[in-house]
Amino acid sequence: MYDTWGMIVRVSIMSDERSENDFSKDDGTGKAAEPEESFSALLEKSSSLAGRLQPGQKVKARVISISGDFVYLDLGGKSDGVVELKEFTDDEGSLPVRAGDEIEAYFVSAQDGTKVLTTRVRGYSAIRLNGIRGAFEAGLPVNGEVKREVKGGFEISVSGVRCFCPFSQIDLRGGREGGIYLGQAFPFKVLEYEEDGRNIVVSRRALLEQDRQERINRLQETLVVGMEVSGTVRSLQNFGAFMDLGGIDGLIPVSEISWERTGKPEDLLSIGQAVTAKIIALDWEGKRITLSLKALQPDPWFAAAEKYPVDSRVSGMIVRLAPFGAFVNLEAGVDGLIHISNLGAGRRINHPKEVVEVGQFIEAYVLEVNQQNRRISLSIQPKMKPEKIIFPEVGELVGGVVERVMPYGIFVKMPTGLTGLIPKTEIGTPGGTDHNRMFPPGTEVKVVVIDVDTDQGKVRLSRKSVLERVEQEEFEQYKNSQKRRQVSSSGFGSLGEMLKAKMEEKGTIS
Repeated sequence: MYDTWGMIVRVSIMSDERSENDFSKDDGTGKAAEPEESFSALLEKSSSLAGRLQPGQKVKARVISISGDFVYLDLGGKSDGVVELKEFTDDEGSLPVRAGDEIEAYFVSAQDGTKVLTTRVRGYSAIRLNGIRGAFEAGLPVNGEVKREVKGGFEISVSGVRCFCPFSQIDLRGGREGGIYLGQAFPFKVLEYEEDGRNIVVSRRALLEQDRQERINRLQETLVVGMEVSGTVRSLQNFGAFMDLGGIDGLIPVSEISWERTGKPEDLLSIGQAVTAKIIALDWEGKRITLSLKALQPDPWFAAAEKYPVDSRVSGMIVRLAPFGAFVNLEAGVDGLIHISNLGAGRRINHPKEVVEVGQFIEAYVLEVNQQNRRISLSIQPKMKPEKIIFPEVGELVGGVVERVMPYGIFVKMPTGLTGLIPKTEIGTPGGTDHNRMFPPGTEVKVVVIDVDTDQGKVRLSRKSVLERVEQEEFEQYKNSQKRRQVSSSGFGSLGEMLKAKMEEKGTIS
């Protein structure tokens, strides 16, 4: 019959069409065999079958033509089959079917002798569902838009079909910050297609990992340890900075950012900053690239021997304490070690914290420089040959400068370069006195030498003895002044005082 647009539509639901010649075949005797059924009978039968389509019944049909708002289907037989054109067009208006394509459709109803069909299943186009299923079976990606955040993940629209993407599959690091993905379109891999499209799970991460692996494979052919690479800082962590090398990350450990001592990468780097680094390690199995910025900076140890000669006096800050000693930062990238045996001037200590603390500035002397092993040995006391060391005498009154105050005493630097210790019991202050406030570093003090250990180079001092000497001298002066007053009051003149003193010496006056 002719449709309203003047087009001929053939209708038939038979799965296999046979021509009239098919029913008259040679039986081997040279005569045509009698057909089982006449062509007219078969046509009548197909027409009656076409009329018995039930709503929802699925049929396969070939597209005859596309005109106006409809797609015309060849169902075979005499009735028309049409599907609305809008069921095939996507959001961009493109049409995925053309004349000659075979599609699946579902019978809806017969209207004015024309059979109306639909490709939609549960509101979705069967064409689009078949496209997603085909992508799933072939392992091909599909394009989808992140519509909204739902429980456990995101709703993804693929050609108008609702799919699900778990949080863990939206990005390489997972993505619970839904706001940065909503409204964006990405390619996805179909992980699951179940229940005729009722359950479709997609993943963006699978494609990102595949792309990442492809880049790694390409980089494996070009990257080598020692090579310089350029990129941008992608993220900052407490343990270092991640650098984007063009889709794959390299890690710059915090210890490799700079020769300067820093605990926070953000003090020296910022996200998005362009940097050039050196590859210092490659672990393709672990997918790790380790980079270094300081490897491209001048090495301060190259000139360490010249800058810190043996016996020279240096200063720096205590940056770390260990049971065996204290580390002193002399400059960016150069630390020296004061061994515990070289810390306790005049006193045996069990741990460096008994003498120094982290953050404290200190002066020390260079004992040894090992440039190859990057070690500088330091000492609180200068390294001097025994015959050149000038030790004070026990009982000698000497001056000195306070170096530091500890709970057990005060360290005093003497003019000879030796450091002596005033034990707490020899400071001569009342109990509860704040010695840190009373004797800040640099305070000049007078002390008496009470013990000298020439083998160990240790000297013990006493401030209390100085105070006692002063008190004794003041007492003697007082006694002498009292005697002079007594002589003057007895009526003797100056000559009489002299005679009296002589007689006292001889014991003639009691």
